[in-house]
Amino acid sequence: MWERFGDPLTLDDLADAAFVSRFYFSRVFKDATGTSPGRFLSAIRLAEAKNYLLRTSLSAGHISTMVGYNSVGTFTSRFGRSVGMSPARYRYHSESGAPGAFVPAPRSPERRGELRGRLEPVAVVRPYRVYVGLFGTSIAQGLPVSCAVMEGPGDYRLPGVPDGTWFVRAAAVATTDVDPRPWARRPLGVGECGPVLVRGGGCDGECALRIRPMELTDLPILLFLPELDCRDVPCTLRLPVVSG
Repeated sequence: MWERFGDPLTLDDLADAAFVSRFYFSRVFKDATGTSPGRFLSAIRLAEAKNYLLRTSLSAGHISTMVGYNSVGTFTSRFGRSVGMSPARYRYHSESGAPGAFVPAPRSPERRGELRGRLEPVAVVRPYRVYVGLFGTSIAQGLPVSCAVMEGPGDYRLPGVPDGTWFVRAAAVATTDVDPRPWARRPLGVGECGPVLVRGGGCDGECALRIRPMELTDLPILLFLPELDCRDVPCTLRLPVVSG
């Protein structure tokens, strides 16, 4: 997938490459990654599109074709839902360092609660920042329902959470000695917790986050994170940063 993301790959193509049936491949793939082969391939294509937007001046239409989309409209729509902004706005934020990327989605007037948890110490020697977001699926895409930014281990709070089943996702990024090439940057690690049930404005227990190294089976980070996506870092953040 990572090498042929621009090709019109089908489920049969992927299963044939693994010498198994499409049904067995789909089941094993979802067990390993938490999502379907189609969604994983779509995430890879959008991650590569982000790289092209950072590295080149190519149009969104040209890039959409390079990463395997036949329709620029479909590409733009999926990019916006997954990254949290349009391709043009992503390029603008990356070049200008404009604030406002990692922010919660607009809230409705329904009753909302708060999810609390603890970020465990991160086993890295470089200064880091951890972005914690709450999502409706196991895939961290689009604007989070609620979010927090941590400068170290400690308790975190995710306010304004409506009743439902949610997933907490976290990404640790370096804040010093950042590669000048944004397309070459990678998170120091990722963490996850959930599903978590929020009901009646409260939730059962706390959500502990342990940051671990990224693996090939982890979906690429599609959300705009300043240290990963800005050409000149650091970008300005709107959210208050919580010190550990």
